Amino acid sequence: MLKPCLSTSIMMVCCAVSASAGTVRLEELDIAGIRQGWGTATSKKTVINRPLTLAGTVYENGLGTHAPGAIRLSLDGRSRRFRALVGVDDETGGKGSVRFKAYADERLVYDSGLIKGGQPPEEMDLNLAGVRSLVLVMSSGPDGMNYDHADWADAVFLYSGEPPKIVKIPPEEKVILTPPPPDSPRINGPTVYGVRPGRPFLYRIPCTGRRPIRFAVEGLPDGLTLNAETGIIRGTIEAPSPKTYQTYLEAENPHGKARREFKILVSDTIALTPPMGWNSWYIHYHSVTGKDMREAAHAMIDSGMADYGYQYINIDDGWMKKRGDEPYRSASGAALPNANFPDMEGMVREIHGLGLKAGLYTSPGPWTCGGYVGAWQHEAAEVDQYVKWGIDFVKYDWCSYGGVATGKGIERFQKPYRLMGNLLAKAPRDIVFNLCQYGMGDVWTWGREVGGNSARTTGDLGVQSWTDLPGFYSIGLQNAEHAAYAGPGYWNDPDYILIGWIGVGYGTEKKRPTSLTGNEQYAYMSMWCLMAAPLIFSGDMRKLDLFTLNILCNNEVIDVDQDPRGKQARIVRRDADSLVMAKPMVDGSLAVGLFNLAEFDRPVSVSWKELGIRGPFRVRDIWRQKELGTAEDTYSENIGWHGAKLIRMWKTTR
Repeated sequence: MLKPCLSTSIMMVCCAVSASAGTVRLEELDIAGIRQGWGTATSKKTVINRPLTLAGTVYENGLGTHAPGAIRLSLDGRSRRFRALVGVDDETGGKGSVRFKAYADERLVYDSGLIKGGQPPEEMDLNLAGVRSLVLVMSSGPDGMNYDHADWADAVFLYSGEPPKIVKIPPEEKVILTPPPPDSPRINGPTVYGVRPGRPFLYRIPCTGRRPIRFAVEGLPDGLTLNAETGIIRGTIEAPSPKTYQTYLEAENPHGKARREFKILVSDTIALTPPMGWNSWYIHYHSVTGKDMREAAHAMIDSGMADYGYQYINIDDGWMKKRGDEPYRSASGAALPNANFPDMEGMVREIHGLGLKAGLYTSPGPWTCGGYVGAWQHEAAEVDQYVKWGIDFVKYDWCSYGGVATGKGIERFQKPYRLMGNLLAKAPRDIVFNLCQYGMGDVWTWGREVGGNSARTTGDLGVQSWTDLPGFYSIGLQNAEHAAYAGPGYWNDPDYILIGWIGVGYGTEKKRPTSLTGNEQYAYMSMWCLMAAPLIFSGDMRKLDLFTLNILCNNEVIDVDQDPRGKQARIVRRDADSLVMAKPMVDGSLAVGLFNLAEFDRPVSVSWKELGIRGPFRVRDIWRQKELGTAEDTYSENIGWHGAKLIRMWKTTR
């Protein structure tokens, strides 16, 4: 059935006003300014260019979009009405869920409630008399943004003055909130570090301050040595486990001294705090080279990122031989590097020489996602090769394994990771194991059991980096639901930090600066740190500007992520327009994030009753590193749209 207009009543209204007023369909406006979660808005078609179809009815007119997203319109106060049918397109096969809202002059005037794929559309009918700005919002449901094909069928404006105009997001100045580090030494990073007995130990003391700095360690275990000029600790601890060494890191320059507690735990558990570093994928994709990796390592030192605790330099897909580029494997059965990596062992040695660590990517299947050689049926040879090279981190991506997987139920998902996890645990060096299988089989419930140190809980965040919307909210909110499973040795992984300059997508060398606003970038990093997520940056290490470093390198914000208690923040409150998360810290304080999910600046508050606390608390803004005074029973802050406030609170008696 082809439906040319929203309803007979709209046709009658359009005809009645045509002599004295104008009508314009939503899809007839300049839709290039629409911001959405995936793809581009499409006139008279769905977001994937198919006929608009809602509950079996095909619509000739309308607009296809993808949630989450927003359509911002400028009106002149003389528009009369807006009408549309809204819903999730039938092309999703019943999948997806979207909530449609409308704000007239920042006042909520319509809320469809959650509409799921296959459900009949809802009618949106807005009286726009006197309204000067209208924002139409499509937000994703609790199942994330996948399949959220949001249709605006028969969407039409009636106006008597100037026609409505779609406008781009308002400009926002990117304000640097993180204070510069002092000239005197300040030791950063985790206060606890795990190592297995007899495995190589490598740690570069993260320390800001004017160089040169002289380092010392009080209580350094036997078997370890310190380079006092570089702050790099190397060696091997042969003591039986479990054993805890209480050490103190010290740093001194002409401007002052610093001292910080640092516990070394010798046991079978590594990754006692979330890994921090850089991954090549979202900037280099399959074109990554050994030269890129070496340059990234030096940039991590030169930019100061390493002085805040970033240490892993990880190659993603594309370092092995590609299908057709035979021979694929060495005589031992391990995958051979391709021509872009002529000296893998030398590259890793150079990274280690800087006090940093090296990681790589592979798949349990025959081929990686990009069509390069995987580890299938050669797992032991692969691990032996990683040990020879000196690899410290392995990302294991499901990819083609689905085509060879055996077993039923949860065992089908666990089997390849259990195999690799056992091999890595027995290896004569510590190798952090990252499970990348997109949350299948509720991996957060068993990732630790199969030897994982972190596991992806969602689909790729990076796909959304190719658009103009902060997809991290959708991904982050899904990851936040699994707080009970994270802790020292195992962390929920919501994907990488994508700010600064990022790649445009597969098959192109083009790069662009992130389209995230300053507020959105602060919210992004705040959410990841509250969730105790691995802090793996995947932007361009060659184009690190001051604002990007301000986001990545705030020691007090990173302390929230690296807190040795290892608690992931719980969701205190979540509604359509705001989110509050709280994370208990090892010193008894509470880190609290207040997020404005709305399209406008608005106040966000939290009460002590919601947080489960009583009495006065000292409050500190940890992005600005500024004391905010004492609060008795509630905290409230006006927050910019899509922005956040990250505070830390200590009980006080005044």
